[in-house]
Amino acid sequence: MILPIFLYGSAILREVATPVDLKNDDLNAVRELLVNMDETMKKADGCGIAAPQVGVSKRLLIVDGSDLTEKYPELKDFYRKMVNPEIIEESEETSEYNEGCLSIPDVDADVVRPKVIKVRYYDENFEQKEETFDNFAARMVQHEIDHLDGIVFTDHASPIRKKLISGKLRGISKGCVNTRYKAKVER
Repeated sequence: MILPIFLYGSAILREVATPVDLKNDDLNAVRELLVNMDETMKKADGCGIAAPQVGVSKRLLIVDGSDLTEKYPELKDFYRKMVNPEIIEESEETSEYNEGCLSIPDVDADVVRPKVIKVRYYDENFEQKEETFDNFAARMVQHEIDHLDGIVFTDHASPIRKKLISGKLRGISKGCVNTRYKAKVER
């Protein structure tokens, strides 16, 4: 099922998401939410999505590099569904890239992030994994984990860039934006 994507200004995007309780939560409902998130992300032509972006304050995310392989061939098989991801190591070396987001349409900003990260998470079968990601894969995972912590990419932008995009952000938060996908602002 395609879900609406919550836009900048929605309160849920600023919440720290709750971990999935692997003993007490309905894990079939978690799997179904991941399927719906995946359909929503693909319909919106995104390469990543976190549960808060579809209005659910749970620590779930999906990253999919398959549409980026022309520019980043190493992302050919990069597709992950992550439950309760946490960054357990990050490199001192950083890289800068111009990011965008489904929750902040038509806005971009250069963001500096660690170049390499190590992440511990559960996959969609609730098996624990630890993986090291680098370059663009690391950036995608960090961007989505930020959503789980109530952070959006524009929070990392330079002060001058923040000033330049402030009008657009105000407009998005008031619903003054057109998207190709189902979207909403909820305070």
